[in-house]
Amino acid sequence: MKRFLIAVLVAGLALGGPAIAAEEGKPAAGFTLESLQGPNIKLNELRGTVVLVNFWASWCGPCRTEMPLLDNLYREYRDYGFTILGVNLDEDRSQALKLLDKVPVTFPILFDPDNLTSESYGVDAMPTTVLIDRNGVVRHHHRGYKDGYMDKYEDQVKALVLE
Repeated sequence: MKRFLIAVLVAGLALGGPAIAAEEGKPAAGFTLESLQGPNIKLNELRGTVVLVNFWASWCGPCRTEMPLLDNLYREYRDYGFTILGVNLDEDRSQALKLLDKVPVTFPILFDPDNLTSESYGVDAMPTTVLIDRNGVVRHHHRGYKDGYMDKYEDQVKALVLE
């Protein structure tokens, strides 16, 4: 099955690249992923909530820098119809758990060990952050992380929770 998926991805790239589910202005692709905190989380069940989906890995330095800042954003806006889903892409879950011991966060952590969700979202850089409005539409898509991005995220979250 894994060879089949690789073949499909290669063919998609050869034909102009995969369709990106995180295209701004388009509906976000639904997903169901296992949560560290409990039952599986389904994106479609979060309609009515502004959702920031952050794809990360334990080996990603900018991800480690960004995580506590994202947690501050989550704590500040979660009572206003906002949540963050941290989607881990490590093949070895123990690496993610080690990082979370050092950098604990309060937002839900999900696991995408086969990278099927990240592939459907066109993740090609770490971290990748996708901001989805209350209607399930992708409003912002950010690749990587640099100083100043958190101010941008906060401005975007503020605007969306007020809509």
